Amino acid sequence: MIVGGNITEITQFILLGFSDFRRVTAVLFVTFLLIYITSLTGNLSLLVLIRMDSHLHTPMYFFLSNLSFIDLCYVSSTVPVMLSNFFQQQQTITFVGCVFQYFIFSTMGLSESYLMTAMAYDRYAAICNPLLYSSIMSPTLCVRMVLGCYMAGLTGSLSQICALLQLHFCGPNVIRHFFCDMPQLLTLSCTDTFFVQVLTAILTMICGIANALVIMISYGYIVMSIMKITSATGRSKAFNTCASHLTAVSLFYASSIFVYLSSSSGGSSSFDRFASVLYTMVIPMLNPLIYSLRNKEIKDAFQRLRKKMVHC
Repeated sequence: MIVGGNITEITQFILLGFSDFRRVTAVLFVTFLLIYITSLTGNLSLLVLIRMDSHLHTPMYFFLSNLSFIDLCYVSSTVPVMLSNFFQQQQTITFVGCVFQYFIFSTMGLSESYLMTAMAYDRYAAICNPLLYSSIMSPTLCVRMVLGCYMAGLTGSLSQICALLQLHFCGPNVIRHFFCDMPQLLTLSCTDTFFVQVLTAILTMICGIANALVIMISYGYIVMSIMKITSATGRSKAFNTCASHLTAVSLFYASSIFVYLSSSSGGSSSFDRFASVLYTMVIPMLNPLIYSLRNKEIKDAFQRLRKKMVHC
């Protein structure tokens, strides 16, 4: 497509994916497919269980159900395209498709970051103000907090998309990754990307650093409250109520920081692509396992659902 005289705009990109690993293509496809199926099954099961079991209609599980929904959208924004490309001779994606993929990926990723902060506040209220917990974490506040997470994620993503649409892409058109990520798109632009880079840095500071700081402060107060509990049983019980969330937060931020610090400024190496699998596919698969394996309430809810299905 010709724009403004001499600039030829690219209408589609080629996703390199893992096409340079032809010897292990079948192994990679089966591995990624199993991870995707496990992620879908785990998050859908948790979502349905929380919806169907009235014992789980509490603020903590309301946030957890939204985390499962976000992870479903997050992993589905990249993995199906990547899996289908294993069978394509030419692994292409249109410019519009590329922008839309990044929009969903970015919106869900940013929303999850804010949701982790909301969940940390929920654990803070439960541990530090147990007597006032029900009044503090009212259903209205929980809904507003979740909507705020989605709106913040949507706003951050739309601002990036608007800035991205101002750029021109006139070649080359090969994205050395398995999905359309911002660093890779910026390296392909034939116009100045300084504004987009500054915007991305600001969003990273607001979304990443600010949320991580609020979470750390919340857990600082939680630890101090737990240390004031005299009985070892009481301390263990209080810690177990937030251990799953702390594990999920640690994996979420550690994997994201690791990948973006190790990435080679947009020119995605083989290591960068495999490292990206960690936060795009593995983390959404692990989250439902983290929250359910050692959770007695989830296990009891599964038992009740199983008995109900048997009697039906």
